[in-house]
Amino acid sequence: MTSPSTDPREVVELNFDGLIGPSHNYAGLSLGNVASAGNKGSVSRPRQAALQGLAKMRRVMGLGLPQGFFLPHERPHTSWLRTLGFSGSDTQVCADAVAADPQLFANAASASAMWTANAATVSPAADTRDGRVHLTPANLSSMTHRSLEWTETVRQLKLMFADERFFAVHDPVPARFGDEGAANFMRLARSHGDPGLEIFVFGEDRGGKYPARQALRASEAVARKHGVEEALFTAQSAEAIEAGAFHNDVVAVANGRVLFAHERAFEYRAELFDEVRRLFPEVEIIEVPDSEVSLEDAIASYLFNSQLLSLPDGSQHLVLPTECRDTPSVKAWLGSNIGGNGPIHGASFLDVRESMRNGGGPACLRLRVAAGAEARAAIDTRFLLDDEKADTLERLIEEYWPDSVSPGDLAAPDFWEACWAARRALLAQLGF
Repeated sequence: MTSPSTDPREVVELNFDGLIGPSHNYAGLSLGNVASAGNKGSVSRPRQAALQGLAKMRRVMGLGLPQGFFLPHERPHTSWLRTLGFSGSDTQVCADAVAADPQLFANAASASAMWTANAATVSPAADTRDGRVHLTPANLSSMTHRSLEWTETVRQLKLMFADERFFAVHDPVPARFGDEGAANFMRLARSHGDPGLEIFVFGEDRGGKYPARQALRASEAVARKHGVEEALFTAQSAEAIEAGAFHNDVVAVANGRVLFAHERAFEYRAELFDEVRRLFPEVEIIEVPDSEVSLEDAIASYLFNSQLLSLPDGSQHLVLPTECRDTPSVKAWLGSNIGGNGPIHGASFLDVRESMRNGGGPACLRLRVAAGAEARAAIDTRFLLDDEKADTLERLIEEYWPDSVSPGDLAAPDFWEACWAARRALLAQLGF
């Protein structure tokens, strides 16, 4: 099957953010995620979290870029609990699971699907042999609560991108090979519509205290499935993983000609940069020295988990969490290096603190999909955001999302019912 030809000038990037679900809580389920572990047991604010995420989507639209969203998954996940031997009504399943194994139930109640950088890996049409956009859902097999997501993610992807003239949605890589999606993927190209260099970043398991979540074989499999013409595979640095950079996008991000990374992001840094320059001579590497921003400050502030965007006028813009402004070393580096004649021309600071406290910054909350005009017209419009729909979503969130969730609330039937009711109202409003 061959896609209709696409003018590279018509290709733009859509950001599909995860609409943060009503069960957003701080259960500390993610080993290796420093923020998640540090805030375990704190009181979360799902309503505020969802509104913060929606405000970020509005800001990106305000920059002149199209915006989409993923629906929150049904949580608590009673169908998964039933596979583990619990039975009866949904309420009875949850009650029995809480009584038998509270930690198991916490996995079933997680709202982690909000971080859609882990939803899939996406190769634009210009990079693939058949000229279609290819998407492979991540199996997320390294963490129990995240491994539950892919079946629902596949359903949503197949609705969003149903037109097989333009899109190919694959099955995940087998769970034996851990795949964490676009959080361990970067792309360099002259423009979103030009053929690019796809960089897959994997972890080498060296027996450290934290797991290396992305397997090389998974990355290689995704590249093969997508028919990628130009792919490069490189290892994330072990010290970055040990410091809490559980995904590459915590220490590096790429967009257009720009590769923006911390000095200690990659295990074989010099070799990687030499190969990138050979394959893509136009690259502009912006490397932040450890002497100016320590690895610890980079991870705590999520400097590299910002969204690096190409604006309609061709300039590049960073969307950063407010933690970057509040971290002195990061603020100083940004003040000296953003704007002027540099390749990154501007920056916005946004409050996504509820997500940050669980270890997910602006880039964690979005999946990037570059598509031409005809392909964009084929996307299911229920997943695309405009100002009117954003207003509707805000009203729904204000009415249905819990204001706060404490650790004890996870065991409360009223909380489960509120989460299910919120999702039912959302689906009905959006026409699902």
